[in-house]
Amino acid sequence: MRLHRLSITAFGPFGATQEVDFDALSSAGLFLLHGPTGAGKTSVLDAVCFALYGAVPGARQSPGASLRSDHAPADLPTEVQLELTVGGRRLEVTRSPAQPRPKKRGDGFTMEKAQSRLRGHDPERGWQALSKSHQEIGEELTQLIGMSRDQFCQVVLLPQGDFARFLRSDAEARGKLLGRLFDTRRFAAVEERLAELRRGAEARITAADERILALAQRIAQAAGPVGAEATPITARPGEPGLAEAVLEWAAIARSTARERLGIAHCVLTGAEGRQRAARHALDTARELARLQQRHEETVRRAAALEELRPEHDRCQEQLERARKADRVAPALELREEAERAHRRAGDALDRARAQLPPDLADAGPDRLTELERRFRQELGGLESARRAEARSAAIDEERDRLERESRADDATVRDANAWLVGWDAVHAGLRERIATAQEAATRAEQLAGLLAPARRRLEAARRRDALAAEVLAARRTLTEAREDALDAQETWLGLREGRLRDIAAELAAGLVDGAPCTVCGSAEHPAPATEGDGHVDRATEEAALTAHRHAEATRARAEQTLGLVRERHAAAQAEARDTDAPAEPVEGGSDSGATTDPGPSVDELRDTVERLAAEHAETHRIAAGTHAAREALDAAEREHLGRLELRQEAERRAAARTSRREALDREQTVLRGELAVVRDESGSVAAYAERLTRRVRLLAEAAEAVRAEQDADRQRKEADGRLSDAAFRAGFDTPEKAAATLLDAAAQRDLQHRVDAWQAEAAAVADRRAERDAREAAEQPPAHPSAAQGAFETAEWLSREASSARAAADERCGELTRLSREAADEVRRLGPVRQEYERIARLAGLAAGTSADNERKMRLEAYVLAARLEQVAAAATARLQRMSSGRYTLVHSDARSGGRRAGLGLHVVDAWTGSERDTATLSGGETFFASLALALGLADVVTEEAGGVRLDTLFIDEGFGSLDDQTLDEVLDVLDSLRERDRSVGIVSHVADLRRRIPVRLEVVKERQGSSVRHRL
Repeated sequence: MRLHRLSITAFGPFGATQEVDFDALSSAGLFLLHGPTGAGKTSVLDAVCFALYGAVPGARQSPGASLRSDHAPADLPTEVQLELTVGGRRLEVTRSPAQPRPKKRGDGFTMEKAQSRLRGHDPERGWQALSKSHQEIGEELTQLIGMSRDQFCQVVLLPQGDFARFLRSDAEARGKLLGRLFDTRRFAAVEERLAELRRGAEARITAADERILALAQRIAQAAGPVGAEATPITARPGEPGLAEAVLEWAAIARSTARERLGIAHCVLTGAEGRQRAARHALDTARELARLQQRHEETVRRAAALEELRPEHDRCQEQLERARKADRVAPALELREEAERAHRRAGDALDRARAQLPPDLADAGPDRLTELERRFRQELGGLESARRAEARSAAIDEERDRLERESRADDATVRDANAWLVGWDAVHAGLRERIATAQEAATRAEQLAGLLAPARRRLEAARRRDALAAEVLAARRTLTEAREDALDAQETWLGLREGRLRDIAAELAAGLVDGAPCTVCGSAEHPAPATEGDGHVDRATEEAALTAHRHAEATRARAEQTLGLVRERHAAAQAEARDTDAPAEPVEGGSDSGATTDPGPSVDELRDTVERLAAEHAETHRIAAGTHAAREALDAAEREHLGRLELRQEAERRAAARTSRREALDREQTVLRGELAVVRDESGSVAAYAERLTRRVRLLAEAAEAVRAEQDADRQRKEADGRLSDAAFRAGFDTPEKAAATLLDAAAQRDLQHRVDAWQAEAAAVADRRAERDAREAAEQPPAHPSAAQGAFETAEWLSREASSARAAADERCGELTRLSREAADEVRRLGPVRQEYERIARLAGLAAGTSADNERKMRLEAYVLAARLEQVAAAATARLQRMSSGRYTLVHSDARSGGRRAGLGLHVVDAWTGSERDTATLSGGETFFASLALALGLADVVTEEAGGVRLDTLFIDEGFGSLDDQTLDEVLDVLDSLRERDRSVGIVSHVADLRRRIPVRLEVVKERQGSSVRHRL
């Protein structure tokens, strides 16, 4: 796969369209992608990944993140276009993410869906459209590239940080990374499937055992006391022997239950016979006691009945007299009603005469009726006067309303005139306020553009000054480390030279007479060497060598620290001077740390920031009033128009009211003349009419009251005659005696109930005295049924207990038989399931690394990944040896570490010492080129895994700042050797020294309106 051209529009930090010519950059084989921090170097790689896969690398694909540039204008859509050759085909892919765009109609924005386009180049027909489907384009490119997005980001966009973590991580973390790059999902699926089958079989075994245990519990419940005599079951679900123990325990329970059933049957037969005899004795005693008690009760009731006979006779006589008086009751009620009506009519007549004039107090009904008729005729003639009076009142109300409107309009005109006098001055003041706010807004925007860079420069100057001290400290540390390293090296070399001189004495010390010499082979030793003064043994030499290596490692770390601090100091110094180019060291050595132009001081930059901030705050405060000033001007103009309209309307209404007022005055004069004749002394027609109406009503009521009183007196006299006649016919001397004898219905019903009750009781007592059985029972001795009741209850309780015991024993036998059959069926069904579980458990344990047959405890997926890791280590070693001048070799280790599983260990072999150690012990620079070699080796292996897809363009992201000059040259030589396979390698870094070593560069420039790219060819 080779990249040709990349076009980026409104993407990430790039506000406009930027073109990247990979063909020109790849012509040299090695090119540099550099720029200041935050300029967008990594965004170029994100654009490549987005064009191919529709998404940026996973580490930067955060939820809610937007790919659209904040610097781009609203009408410029975000788009990435990549031209590449892959699988022998030249393609052009264009992608646009989901993004807002301005609405075609009206204001606001609408969300535009993501779009993808794929074109292919034909030598004869040129570019041809292939697809616009996201899914089709994704499948086509993934098939041609042969890698997923994660594999592409790990193989083509080499992230050094991930591989540094890979070197230091444990086996589990390495397994996660290798699992993403190599398709080992099928092996993990096999593990999971076997584990799932094992869990399923185990669940079936456990469920079957739980069902058998549940049957055992039910058998124990059904067995009752029998179950307590048997040995309890101690096995748990899943343990062997559970089924046999349950079946044996159930057989013992059934046998014991059958024996107890026979005993319960015999006991029940005897108890039933005793119960029947006790029942007969109890029934006989109860019947005799009942008859004796009935005879005693009959005697008591007869005596009580004779005591109540006088009361019965009195009630019966009183009831007969009351029934005679009932025949007089209607006449009494009629007399009382007539008396009440006469009193009511008299009271109404008195009230009516009291309201009449004294001359009419004794007038008869005919005269009152005549006066009423004459007043009604006079009242009917007042209707036209009422209408005239109502119109006169309406005219007065209308004139009052016109006066109120006139006063209100006068006030409106005065207010409008007073307000309009100062309109010109107010209008000019508001326009001047708007102009001032607009000028402040423009100035505030200019100051905002100056303030942000000034603040960044101030912060950079503070970092620059702080880092300058760190540079001096790091330089002193490096000088001391170099001196210590030189001293340690000289000491070791001196001791090594002395040991070489004294090595003959060491060999002579081991000579034995008659034994051959290990050097010359002679059995004779005429003049063996002896140790001189200052002898150096092997332990002393090795201790010096260890001290020398430790001092070298300290020196390397000090050089790495100084390089990092210098790089940070240069970046801060460049940012403080507001330029992307770092200051060059002055002549006199790279360790001097001085620059030609250190830039402005912190105090100068702080004064600038404070001045700009204060001026920006003031202008922003003034500019914030623009909207309020515009609203105030609009409101004032609307009020000006409203005041003019109100004044004109008020003047028009005043003219109309004048003519209307004159017409009303003329009409009111005519009406008042007519009403003066009718009103008389009443003051108004309504008052005069009300007085006539009241007179008519009083006369009518008085005439009616006189007639009603006369009718009531006549009806009262007729009622007295009817009452006297009715009392005589009922047998009473006077109506008053008949009234005294009257009883109401409730009292009569009570007397009748008492008479009926006595007679019914007398009949019942007579019937009881005629019973022969009761008389004969009274002649016998008193009965005592309580003793027979106790004997019967005892016999009945014993019979119930025996019956319950017999039924429980019978039910227990049946239930135990049924449950035993169910348990035997479950045991038979469990046999094949247990065999299947044992077979699956062995396979699952072997694949998961938990079986005893798996000595290294390696999972199946880890076993496959270990083979891949061994291939990666072999491919990485070829480059690592060259980068480390033949010192380091990467090897795969399947040894276990502590209690962890084996399979994914990675060690480094040091040729200088011959020892093998973990990769986590490498220094910073060593870790970088080791991880780089590992990344390149992994790229080769993944490429072969993907079907041999050719990768002609690679990118390496950061990490070069930790290398010294010699190691950096060796690493660059290795990267340069990739051109032998016609590959091009892009290095992403902001290390300043790389710009001198790599002439072909793609520079990403950070600007206020968005980043841009520049080709340095």
